[in-house]
Amino acid sequence: MEAQLTLSGLKPSDFQAEIDGQAVCLYVLTNKNGCEMCVTNLGAFPVSLMVPDKNGKMTDVVLGYQTLSGYTENQPTYLGSVIGRYGNRIAKGKFTLDGVEYSLAINNGPNNLHGGNVGFDSKVWSAKQTDNQTLELTLVSPDGEEGFPGTLSVKMIYKLTDDNSFYISYEATTDKATLCNLTNHTFFNLSGAGDPCVYDHVMQMNASFYTPADDVSIPTGEIVAVKGTPMDFTTPETIGARIDADFNQLVWGKGYDHNYVIDKKYCGEFVLAAKTVSPKTGIVLETFTTEPGVQLYTGNWLGNFEGKGGMKYPERSAFCLETQHFPDSPNKAHFPTTTLRPGEVYTSVCEYRFSVEK
Repeated sequence: MEAQLTLSGLKPSDFQAEIDGQAVCLYVLTNKNGCEMCVTNLGAFPVSLMVPDKNGKMTDVVLGYQTLSGYTENQPTYLGSVIGRYGNRIAKGKFTLDGVEYSLAINNGPNNLHGGNVGFDSKVWSAKQTDNQTLELTLVSPDGEEGFPGTLSVKMIYKLTDDNSFYISYEATTDKATLCNLTNHTFFNLSGAGDPCVYDHVMQMNASFYTPADDVSIPTGEIVAVKGTPMDFTTPETIGARIDADFNQLVWGKGYDHNYVIDKKYCGEFVLAAKTVSPKTGIVLETFTTEPGVQLYTGNWLGNFEGKGGMKYPERSAFCLETQHFPDSPNKAHFPTTTLRPGEVYTSVCEYRFSVEK
């Protein structure tokens, strides 16, 4: 008898495997409203996320693969994974901590990206589904892994809440001074995964400043006002309106791939970072975080590969809002620190909250 499909059309048996001696499977989270999120504990990828559109039709709003082999054969695509030990870039793969220089993998131009060659996106996480709505994920990254000092112990909670939020909490501790900057790299398309473009999505960001980057995506160290530039989303604007403007930040990044400085009253305040709406479906995504920054990435390097249901994902067919500390913080003393020391607990909360505009 054929295994029952999930609401999003996934077959759980297609995600069952043993990798590095650890069991991998598909976890299905549901809430009281009939929403559904499917997660694989390989890389902690949300494979699908079904939320209602303005007509009540359940719509899958995240990009993903139809089977586990899509994730194992196409890494790294970061297609929704957790990112660590350090989300985003570290210039030239080098940083100095307590007088010691550390060297990391160079895996993105001249820089280190998203934790290196084998980041947290490629790891099998220990997973425990504590109820229909909640998944607890843990991972231990040993001292020296990918060049980072200290044994880092990480615990994440994924929850599909009854207010239709994808809620993520992060905790981490270390036995030696290290870096920690965790994020989630889910690719969203609020018109439905497989819709060819997000140019029509209307976005507003609670960010008056951003950190401009050089031509290899490393922040210059400046914190610059967005006003009067194509980087300005302080009032609602479509993603596509200025994405191809003759502006070096957009030319170098092939679109938006920038860290925005979230307007906050105090460090760690849980605030709305961005609101995004699809005019086609009326689906609204509000992104909340305790982090000081958020990376807006408009899928500029998506490769038209095949995702769920045989649909293609061309460039700019999705966007990411990666809540984070700033890129290259270890080499920018005036940026919020990403240093974690023994006895401290790294904490971060991100909430992707869905609703509809009628």
